[in-house]
Amino acid sequence: MKDKVNPVYLDKVKQLNADEAERILSRMGGKLPKRFIKEKLSQEEALALQLEIEDEQLQEWRDKVAKLREEDEKRDKKKKD
Repeated sequence: MKDKVNPVYLDKVKQLNADEAERILSRMGGKLPKRFIKEKLSQEEALALQLEIEDEQLQEWRDKVAKLREEDEKRDKKKKD
């Protein structure tokens, strides 16, 4: 897990309202909640790390979906030929 918090995500955290922050905190997984609870991370740092993790996961998902769509298009094209 990354120990340094990206300043871009800290800026995003500062723009969140309390409900949005709570929703993001509720999605934390792995070691992040333990570090937050033991006060090794501030709430802002934990939120920033979670946002960064979610952005990375979203990009990975988008890449996988794009690859699947390409494979489907190739398969459909072969069927037409």
